[in-house]
Amino acid sequence: MAERNAIDRLPTHDVENQPGELPDYDAWSTDAPLRAAVTELAPAWVADYLAGIGVETGRAHWFEQGFLANRNPPELAAFDRFGRRIDEVRYHPAYHAFMDLAISRGVHAVAWERAGEGGHAAHVAALYLLTQPEQGFLCPIVMTHSSIPALRMAPEVAREWEPRVLSHVYDPRSLPAGGKTGATIGMAMTEKQGGSDVRANTTRATPATDGGYELVGHKWFCSAPMSDAFLTLGQLDGGLTCFLVPRWRPDGARNRVFIQRLKDKCGNRSNASGEIEYHGAWAERVGGSGRGVRTIIEMVQQTRLDAATAPVGMMRQALVQALHHCRHRRAFGEQLIDQPLMRTVLADLAVEVEACTWFALRVASAFDRGHDDLQERLFARIATAVLKYWTNKRAPQLIYEAMECLGGGGYVEESLLPRLYREAPVNSIWEGSGNVICLDVLRAMEREPETVPAVLREAEAARGSDRRLDATLDRLRGELTAGEDAQSRARRLVERLATALQASLLVRHAPAAVADAYCATRLGADGGFNYGTLPPGCDVDAILSRAWQAD
Repeated sequence: MAERNAIDRLPTHDVENQPGELPDYDAWSTDAPLRAAVTELAPAWVADYLAGIGVETGRAHWFEQGFLANRNPPELAAFDRFGRRIDEVRYHPAYHAFMDLAISRGVHAVAWERAGEGGHAAHVAALYLLTQPEQGFLCPIVMTHSSIPALRMAPEVAREWEPRVLSHVYDPRSLPAGGKTGATIGMAMTEKQGGSDVRANTTRATPATDGGYELVGHKWFCSAPMSDAFLTLGQLDGGLTCFLVPRWRPDGARNRVFIQRLKDKCGNRSNASGEIEYHGAWAERVGGSGRGVRTIIEMVQQTRLDAATAPVGMMRQALVQALHHCRHRRAFGEQLIDQPLMRTVLADLAVEVEACTWFALRVASAFDRGHDDLQERLFARIATAVLKYWTNKRAPQLIYEAMECLGGGGYVEESLLPRLYREAPVNSIWEGSGNVICLDVLRAMEREPETVPAVLREAEAARGSDRRLDATLDRLRGELTAGEDAQSRARRLVERLATALQASLLVRHAPAAVADAYCATRLGADGGFNYGTLPPGCDVDAILSRAWQAD
């Protein structure tokens, strides 16, 4: 945040030609691609809902809170001063402020409160906006949102927990959930020996005398360990089973969930991730015995959509930072924003962000429409995985390129860009790394072959509008029918799906300048390997005038 009346006339020089901090702006009204996608793909109420969030997320106050939350990361208090275990994590007030911001606006609840009425589009777009000033706090928001399908697999558990989870009141107190005004849900799935292969989990569950279960085992990653309960996996005689583990036992005693340490992560610093052990931890079963993976699969689909959206919000903010800098910085005798090479770089970044924005909102709309439309459900089954793979692969390079637009000032920690860059890999690794996601696409095509025509139908909707897209669709059809050596071709296939779907959306919905630049560089032979290689003839002026409509 800019300091009031900072001295710019120093003993040895005057401070000039510096852009200064990004002032307050409206992250909704200045984002033409987001507004267009929401208008086209979601009911009218969603725009009104997002307008209130966008006013907040562009305020300098929230960017400063993001810096505070990351400079003061969570701390583990495993014991009280008398040596008794409490296993609590202490957060900076800025983290709690972000949690309250999201929960008070129902970002975790809106998809379920307005199910089939645009709720998922509202949730995804809100996540996109909230990610821009700070990213780490959204982990518990995403998990709390995504827990609902799993909880509903056990109606008696859902009756108790769903009202707490959907509450619009953030209550961070360390109390039994029954005495709180709202609750959050975390996840603890992976173990050291298995990672993404959760079937290798060794945590054991045994029936307790009160109808619950007791768990013994470890979890390599427990996200948001101060959540009021955790969805977790353990072995029963019937096989891998899903459980809900509250932080407090039914009798009001602390549950025996021991936090061994907090992870020292590359990014996501404001959010706590821990290694935990269950020493007879009390739990309730969620779903059938031996049906743990099936129970959590819908929850995984929800978290994957969110993990695909967060990098789009980060890319958007990186673009905004680069545009702001270039509008207020001179080099070699003229403004950076007026220099042809810089304009080409910025326009290329803007095209990428718009393509990913349309893709994320289209998949979210499929979640909404899938309530009563089988084709939309089938489309979402594959498109969610494709989206997650693609946006997470694009984010690190785009954020780095935006950092380079700022030069050395973008590389220091006072800038937002290093935090965005460190954050960029987490959503790719979480809920399935690139290879896991690509294998899931192959698995869906094999086990649910009706998903293939559903995805092709979406991509083919723009056939005949652009020769480069038509050629891509022809190649895609050939790759979808080639059966041999599928695994080694999986990334290529998913990339082709992603670019075809994005191109189809842009050709149908975006301005011609954006669609043409995308097809030329992502589908045609005119694109280079790096951003800033738009070919001659691209309407850079039109792309940049749309990119960030701020004064």
